[in-house]
Amino acid sequence: MMLSMRLSTSSAALRRNSRRCITSLPSWATLDPTSLGSAPTPHSVTNLVNGQWTTPAKSLIIPNPMDKNAPPVCTVPDTQPEELTPFIESMNRIPKSGVHNPLKNVERYLQFGEISRRAGAALSDPIIAEFFIQTIQKTVPKSHAQAAGEVKVTADFLNNFGGDNVRFLARSFGVPGDHYGQFSNGHRWPYGPVAIIAPFNFPLEIPVLQLMGALFMGNKPVLKPAEKCALVMEQFLHLLHDCGMDKNDVDLLNCQGPVAESLILNSNIRLTQFTGSSRVADMLLEKTKGKVKIEDAGFDWKILGPDVEDVDYVAWQCDQDAYACSGQKCSAESILFAHENWEKAGLFDKMKENASTRSLDDLSVAPVLTHTTKDFLGHTARLLEIPGAKLMFGGKELDNHNIPEVYGAVEPTAVFVPLKEMLKDENFEVCTTEIFAPFQVVTTFADDERSLVIEACERMSNHLTAAVVSNDVEFQTAILANTVNGTTYAGRRARTTGAPQNHWFGPAGDARGAGIGTPEAIKMVWSCHREIIMDTVVPSGWEQPKAT
Repeated sequence: MMLSMRLSTSSAALRRNSRRCITSLPSWATLDPTSLGSAPTPHSVTNLVNGQWTTPAKSLIIPNPMDKNAPPVCTVPDTQPEELTPFIESMNRIPKSGVHNPLKNVERYLQFGEISRRAGAALSDPIIAEFFIQTIQKTVPKSHAQAAGEVKVTADFLNNFGGDNVRFLARSFGVPGDHYGQFSNGHRWPYGPVAIIAPFNFPLEIPVLQLMGALFMGNKPVLKPAEKCALVMEQFLHLLHDCGMDKNDVDLLNCQGPVAESLILNSNIRLTQFTGSSRVADMLLEKTKGKVKIEDAGFDWKILGPDVEDVDYVAWQCDQDAYACSGQKCSAESILFAHENWEKAGLFDKMKENASTRSLDDLSVAPVLTHTTKDFLGHTARLLEIPGAKLMFGGKELDNHNIPEVYGAVEPTAVFVPLKEMLKDENFEVCTTEIFAPFQVVTTFADDERSLVIEACERMSNHLTAAVVSNDVEFQTAILANTVNGTTYAGRRARTTGAPQNHWFGPAGDARGAGIGTPEAIKMVWSCHREIIMDTVVPSGWEQPKAT
């Protein structure tokens, strides 16, 4: 059955998802997720600065992404430049040495270990987990399983850093000196006042993991979430306060991009961590003179080697990587290089069949929040102008939907482009442009064309995730040895969409790159190295030497 025949209305999807009842609301919650997008008076998100929740004069209305005729999901502060003074003052009060460091306020390492433990336990509670799952779904529609996975990863991360693991992040090392009484000590030192600009697609996981890393290392962060999903982090901060965090430890600024830029440039913020588009990342890097750590665009490749096995599994993983969350993951499969053996084995037919089972009813297909339908279809048409290109499936607007026109409503889509045509200068850029939507480019290669695949990977601009689907050791090694993507899976079960809490997630090959989730990522992004050399003993009988 074709996808267009399987799609139900947006209102039906809302009814289906509302069947998962929340038996009670957490004591700290200031909203009921079941009423978001249906209550006549929408929830009003607030700012947090200097320990006080505040409401600016202007606000933005966030439409219901599933139903243009329904009430808004919420309103979000539209903070203006003249309202930034409290935020600037808050940042300027923080010294370069941070709120805590290995020599100052060291008890805070233990305090945040306990806060992390409590928050992890809270997110592991089924009632609180469901509260966040539904809050995520109402702002960034995705399947229940995808939203639950985001909450679980966040809970596991917080559990990982309970107890002593926060202070272990600041572990120092020592080296003997040149003479008696001299000893050098290397420390991880905070930056002090910092900023986090978070994306919409993972409204809990990405900002929480970066926020907690900043706090663990002794910084005072101001968090600017995406407007579409700001209420998720508003509620998480209420949870952190309930777990013992001081309200002065984090500021929450809801505003549009230029206002956030004004805060960064007019305060003593020493580091900004940005997750989002390459265009904005480049602009921030230029204006801050490089004081930004970025996790920007992810045009992510998957290469299927010549050894064909487990076709059903590989087809399923390709579908998940490209189309889960409607492709709105920085790790989504953007381009598939399949050895010609996979086409002969029927892989592409299985991919088409899997895509056809996706439905708006269970949010395995969902609104695209950063591209309109027109934009999406225009990009598809441009690719189909390339000689030899063809539409494999999709390429249409969803039927029977009521998604607002400012968003996209499109079927999962794949466009085949011949490899040699793709590599031509006039085609390569459009073939490797990230579309944050359920879309991928597909091509095939023969045994003697492996070097062309490696050439394509070398020419790409972004190197976040990748997958080498092969158990052929020689093929696998050749690809891994000649590519750089920071998070690369290899083997028959390789995927591109892997951002759990148990391994590094971030780009490679870029000095500006920011990782997330692991001790190494936290230390690299949220602290710098400081060497303190102790030299305490003047030898007895010392005589002043001749000046040099």
